[in-house]
Formats: sequence, C-alpha cells, structure tokens
Amino acid sequence: MDRRTFLAGSGLAAAGLLLPNTRLIAAEQLLAPADAARNRRLADAALTSARSAGASYCDVRVGRYLRQFVETREARVENVVNAESIGVGVRVIAEGAWGFAATNALDSDSVAAATGQAVAVAKANARLAGASVQLAPQQGVGEVHWRTPIRRNAMEVPLQEKIALLMDLNAAAQNAGADFVASRLFCINEQKYFASSDGSYIDQDVHRLWLPFTVTAVDKTSGRFRTRDGLGAPVGMGYEYLEGDASQKFQLPGEVTAYGLSYDPREDAVAAARQARAKLSAPSVKPGKYDLVIDPSNLFLTIHESVGHPLELDRVLGYEANYAGTSFATLDKRGSFRWGSEQVNFVADKTRAGSLGAVGYDDEGVKTKQWDLVREGILVDYQATRDQAHMLGKAASDGCSYADSWSTVQFQRMPNVSLQAGKAPLSVEQMIAGVDKGLYIHGRASYSIDQQRYNAQFGGQLLFEIENGKVVRQVEDGAYQIRTPEFWNSVSAVCDARDFRVYGSFFDGKGQPSQVSAVSHGAATTRFDAVNVISTARSLG
Repeated sequence: MDRRTFLAGSGLAAAGLLLPNTRLIAAEQLLAPADAARNRRLADAALTSARSAGASYCDVRVGRYLRQFVETREARVENVVNAESIGVGVRVIAEGAWGFAATNALDSDSVAAATGQAVAVAKANARLAGASVQLAPQQGVGEVHWRTPIRRNAMEVPLQEKIALLMDLNAAAQNAGADFVASRLFCINEQKYFASSDGSYIDQDVHRLWLPFTVTAVDKTSGRFRTRDGLGAPVGMGYEYLEGDASQKFQLPGEVTAYGLSYDPREDAVAAARQARAKLSAPSVKPGKYDLVIDPSNLFLTIHESVGHPLELDRVLGYEANYAGTSFATLDKRGSFRWGSEQVNFVADKTRAGSLGAVGYDDEGVKTKQWDLVREGILVDYQATRDQAHMLGKAASDGCSYADSWSTVQFQRMPNVSLQAGKAPLSVEQMIAGVDKGLYIHGRASYSIDQQRYNAQFGGQLLFEIENGKVVRQVEDGAYQIRTPEFWNSVSAVCDARDFRVYGSFFDGKGQPSQVSAVSHGAATTRFDAVNVISTARSLG
C-alpha cells in the first residue's frame, strides 16, 4: 500500500477494515467481472507446480476483495473509499506438514514460484513437526458456482444514492432531537476462486452490507451526553435490505421497532434520537437480581462471546489464545456437560440465507452445513476443520475454515451460531407479562470477558424496567454479569419462531497475525431468571 492509499484510508485501516496489498480504485472498477479463465489458469499452475515439487496435497485461492466505505457526520461526507485487494494464496502439505505462500502477481510463473516457496516452507516445518497433518477425506466437487442471493448489488448502487440515504438519516435524527450523528455504510464483495488437488474448482461471489450509526444527545446545561447506536443488523444481502419493506418489521414493547430481512435506517435514526434524549433523564438501574428479557439485538453478542468462541476447537485445545484466550469447554465435557437449561439449543450454521457467514463452500472446499453444538442444554459438539476432524472422531470437516484474504492462511473460524427459537407459542408481550421484576434489553454496548470465556459482563443500548408484567420506564447505566453455564442454565423461556431475528459481528477478530471475519447469530427474545445486574453510572459525561 502506498502512502496516498494509506492516508486516504487510514481511519478505516486502523480499525482493520482494509486488507494487505489494498489499492484505491475508481467506483466503476467495483463492477468489473471476475476473470474466470485467468483464475482457472492460475489455479492449475499452482496445482501442477505443487505436484512436481512433491506435495501430497495443495489448495489454491485466487481472491479479489472489493470494499466500499462511506462515512458521514451531520451534513457532510467525511470519507469515501473504494478499494481492491487481489492475489493468490497457495497452501500445501509436504512431508506431512503445512506450508503456505502468496503472491499478488497474477501470472502463472509467479504463482508457480509461490507454490515452490510453500512446499519449501512445508518441508522445513516437517523437520520440527511432532505429528503429520491428518486431513479428513474430501471428495472433489468439480466445477461449481455459488453466489449470495441478492436482488440488488450494493456495488451497482450509485454513490450519490448511498450518500443521500446517509444524509437523510442524519437530518432525520437531528430533526428528532440529536445534537450529533455519524453514519457509515460498508459494502463488501469477495470474489473467491478455490481449487484443490482433490478435484474441486469452486467459484463464489460473496456479498455483505452494514449501515451502523451513532446519535448523540447533549444536555447543554450540564454538558452530559448520551448516545444510541443503530439497531440494524449487518447482513449477507444486497442493497434491498436498506429499502425499508414495512412487512419486515414489527413493534415491540418500549416503543422499539424490530426488523427482519429489511431495515429502515431513517426510522431507526428518529427513534434513536428520541431515546438518546430520554437517556439523559432516565434513572440509573438499581443493582440487584433481575429477570432479564433480552432482545436478539443484544443477545447475539452474548452468544458470540460465551458460546461461539469457546466452542472453537483450536481454543479448546489451546492452539489459539489471541482475543480473549482459550476455553473452559474442554473435550471431557462433550456429551455430558450441562451448558444450559433444557430450552437451550445452539446450532452452528453456514447456510442460512441473509446471514454474514453464509457461503456454499468454506475456504477448504468443504460444502457448508448445519450441526448441533448444544442440544437440550447438553454440550454435544465443537467446530472443526479438515485437519481437526480426527481429534473429535469425525469422518468429515464441519466446513468452517476461512481466511480474510488471499494473502492469509485459512484456519478455523466461527460459523453462524444461533439459539433456536422456542417450540411452544410465546410472544414477547406474553413473556414480559410473566415477569414481576425485570429488565428488557436491546442493542449491544460495552462488554468484557475473561480468558476462559467463563466470566463476562454485557451492557445494552436500551434498558427498560419491568414491574408486575409491564414495561414501566426507560432506565440507564446497567450491565448484566454472567458465568457462562449459570447464565444459560437460567433460561426459563424462549419466544417462538415469529420473533426469531439474526444480528451479527461484521468485523470479528481472531488469530495472530489478526484476521477479520463476519458472522451472524440468531435468536428469539429470551428470558433469564435472577441474573445479577450492576450499575455502570458515571460521575461525568
């Protein structure tokens, strides 16, 4: 990346949003089609070179990663970035060990040279490896194509239309009482071509989208301020998600709108401005035990941190400890450990349409699927890639390998992990009606978790006090504390599928060097009994 590119995208790059070897491009270049013939030629060059160099296995990923970021504040556009990163990554097994190399030179000789380097790395690793890599069997699938099911490609939407959407959102928030508002739009397209010595040639076109914003209300007398972030979900969809289909929303207690497979950011911004203003006069939560009614817009993060990450097999085995450590969920717990109440069922899934993690095949060429992690409260499984499957006695990978760039090696990444909806009919209103003393919580806020994924604390964007079965007032400055098994064992009710919604993490970090992935977590509103809540009230601000 040259200095001009770095300076233009520095704020985004600091947050890990731009990939290595990224270059700025004109907006129209975001629409250039993938070169299928070139991709096949480069893949074959790698496979042939690997075989000649003595590799027993090879996979190659030709990747073109497109990014468009638009940043605004109040009535001005602060930044627009159109970026492309393109190159080839080659992974091999030679003499029983892994090797990897990559190049951004898109010619057969350069790819063959990178493959030779990967084989040399593998042979050097073999001299130090304690055991040979054991790959789960994988049948080649030949030539296949998969694309995120979208109706409107966000990259094709004119920049002026996107800016107008953000400007309208900002103005609406200010007219509704916000003093400041910042909004952003992230559009991502990953064009990924995978080939392997197993006989697979897999062409995938992956799309993701997110429109986050933050509104701020200020008490000009005291200088105190409060914020409320947007409640829209990041999605694996096209621009149609932002076009506000009224049939895809419904009202919840506390004057909160829930969104399904469509989102109206302007409507959410108006509500955010009013609710941020209400926070200024809302009383602080009184510490103590509460029954919590948690909306999926908040619960997704708790699932992510206390279920998704601790059931990553590399963390369980101690192979991975970056970004909040390893895991308490050791292998001896499989099949017997009570993770939650009988109403708790967690499913891993990389197939759900509209989710961030949905692809047809993972970055090892494995067809994606669903599988159980926790069934009726009992821990039954983990997340495993091809070289991990034998550690669990599995005959096949779970299809959860991912690399965030052609220049990074693929490794085990969390699939979508979701809490299944309750089977018995139960609405949010009915759930709240059964609570005598509780809190109703929406939206992610600050959180922390320990190095074993066991003790944690989570705040919320919106908190409403429940008394005698009714939402009585908005409150502020509260966070709930959990010990993972105790928390999930306190689940006493889960709303039915009518309330099931999917939220997620657009930029989830893992590994060293760090990689970023996107993953969704679905849930219906869930009740947790007698959870400890603390006050996070601040003396200033």
